[in-house]
Amino acid sequence: MTRSGFYIVPTDRWYIERTVWLIAGLVLLVSTLLAVTLNPLFIFGVIVTGLVSVTEAFTGFCPIGTLLKRLGFTGALEQPQSGSLYFLQTDSWYLERRIYITVGVNITLGAILFLLHSSWWALFPAFVGMAMVWFASTGFCILANILYWIGAEPRLRPPTLIRRERPRAI
Repeated sequence: MTRSGFYIVPTDRWYIERTVWLIAGLVLLVSTLLAVTLNPLFIFGVIVTGLVSVTEAFTGFCPIGTLLKRLGFTGALEQPQSGSLYFLQTDSWYLERRIYITVGVNITLGAILFLLHSSWWALFPAFVGMAMVWFASTGFCILANILYWIGAEPRLRPPTLIRRERPRAI
């Protein structure tokens, strides 16, 4: 099943998932910059971010989401009755959950290739970091749209547009 159009997540408030995307994007950008300019071991910030993303996709648990929940943020994709910890819904592989696994695996691989092969691989986590900051700011994500176009079902629904009909002339 293919779709047309664009998928844009709601940006009317800062819910936990959107804020996590912003924080993760900034961590990727800062860790990559520090790894390239000061010490390659700073790339482990990217690896940790990737592993947390993969873990969240499989288990639903997010340590940053838990901290944000304790600071008063609410989750848009949070499991009901998850107590004081934040858990992402894990009942199906919906679009947003697929983003966590795809991003986590890819940035971890990019960081490992940076350490073992070439410093040019730093461009990949830097690009993903910029894309995540862009996603959190505007609601538009290249990966989310690719997944949407190939049929992944989103859980975050943007506010529906109300189409007003013009009065007909009599």
